[in-house]
Amino acid sequence: RRRAPCDEQHAEGATILGSQQADWLLDGLDRSPARYNVLANQVFMARLLEGEEELTLPMDKWDGYPADRDRLMTFLHERRPANPVVLTGDLHTNWVNDLKLDFERPDSPTVGTEFAGTSISSSGDGVDTAPQGENALGHNPHIKFFNAQRGYVRCRLTPEQFRADYRVMPYVTRPDAPIATRASYVVEDGIPGAQET
Repeated sequence: RRRAPCDEQHAEGATILGSQQADWLLDGLDRSPARYNVLANQVFMARLLEGEEELTLPMDKWDGYPADRDRLMTFLHERRPANPVVLTGDLHTNWVNDLKLDFERPDSPTVGTEFAGTSISSSGDGVDTAPQGENALGHNPHIKFFNAQRGYVRCRLTPEQFRADYRVMPYVTRPDAPIATRASYVVEDGIPGAQET
């Protein structure tokens, strides 16, 4: 459910992870020797401000729990675990987002990348772009890509880069749909944020 930013987001005890899981996550990142620290995530992590006359946020995603997100973004900025990449599902659309230390300041440091993937068949055929995506791109400079087709995200890792290929189909409501790469983004080793290839 979407709402305008409100005090309830900052209510004491409001958490998306819970303190025990948050501590476990940050401790694991702090000790990780991995070149790419990949976090599997169920709901949109980046800020997703949308609207026309009134701007709203999705309160059932990380936007509804800014203290947890701020703690994670601050940790990524200060402790600098290598190449944090978040893989997110549960959206039925494709997104590429820079994760920012402060989403309200577009010039704040980029501390990681979020690759959010679509559904394979839910929500029907889909479209290349949609009003939701166009609106979101206009209000969120950290969002680099939106697509509303069906498909999946193929990820390839090498010592030099993490590559995400957004593979989509023009239809899923009948057999034999062709599949193609709609867009590709990389995170270069040691350089936070996604770059289109």
